[in-house]
Amino acid sequence: MPTPHEHTGQDGHHHSHGHSHGHSHGIDLDWDALGDDLERQAEARAGFIAEAAAWLGELAPWPAGGADGTPRRIIDVGGGPGTNATLLAHAFPGAEVVAVDGSAALVARARARAEREGLSGRFTAREAQLPDDIDRLETGDLVWSSRVIHHLGDQQAALNRLAEHVLRPGGLLAVAEGGLEPRCLPRDFGIGKPGLESRLEAAFQDEFATMRRELPGHAQLAEHWPAMLERAGLRHAGTRSFLTDLPAPLDRPVREHLRTRFARTRERMADRLDAEDVRTLDALLDDDSPAGILQRPDVFYLTATTVYAGRRER
Repeated sequence: MPTPHEHTGQDGHHHSHGHSHGHSHGIDLDWDALGDDLERQAEARAGFIAEAAAWLGELAPWPAGGADGTPRRIIDVGGGPGTNATLLAHAFPGAEVVAVDGSAALVARARARAEREGLSGRFTAREAQLPDDIDRLETGDLVWSSRVIHHLGDQQAALNRLAEHVLRPGGLLAVAEGGLEPRCLPRDFGIGKPGLESRLEAAFQDEFATMRRELPGHAQLAEHWPAMLERAGLRHAGTRSFLTDLPAPLDRPVREHLRTRFARTRERMADRLDAEDVRTLDALLDDDSPAGILQRPDVFYLTATTVYAGRRER
């Protein structure tokens, strides 16, 4: 996988979600420790995967699919701890699923999750690096990539290679990128200046742009994903956005994910924020306070993810 810059995105990932390997711009990442939060984040958004899978199923026919018309093999590129891959396996019970990631710790988590869910017989997880190992991946009828391509310096080249080397003729490449950044607090939640999350998102976008510029082989392009899929030789098969809407009060695992996200924001972006916003983050991170993210009653989770699908002609 790429060498991701571990920024704390408002999408709820740590934006090391290339899930790729344990080094990021001189920072050694403990992927096994990060795996707990990656799993919590993916589990919070499980409904999106189920809805996206149903939509992709409607875009059949699949190449030489089984009797139920589902894909024979699904490749999850940059699958992290395997949460999405196992959800896809449940959604397409006739398919073999291959989860690919650059972190040995996350690959081990994916295998363990598949075993717990009774999927071991048709689930494979293996270590591979993007973009270097694209040409050596298995081929699939459905190639799924969620928030990974933007961690590759040349996004168009990565799509080109996935379309040519991994996607079978007649199959679909589904890329989850963009959408709407998460919100979890009211505009005015009684601490600091109103509009904290908008300011955090602005700081995140600055950091994201820096991350992109520093990637090896960085190529600037307009991120019009349907056009990018077409330049990769695919026919645009559809675009759809999926809402994740978890109202207050939130369950504890989602709160813990949000607390981790705010903690990483505090750690990595304090120098981009004013002193009052830093104090507000400290208040939200106070686990003993009713104002903290783990206790306050007004915390919700709302985000949207867009999936772009391109079909390789037979």
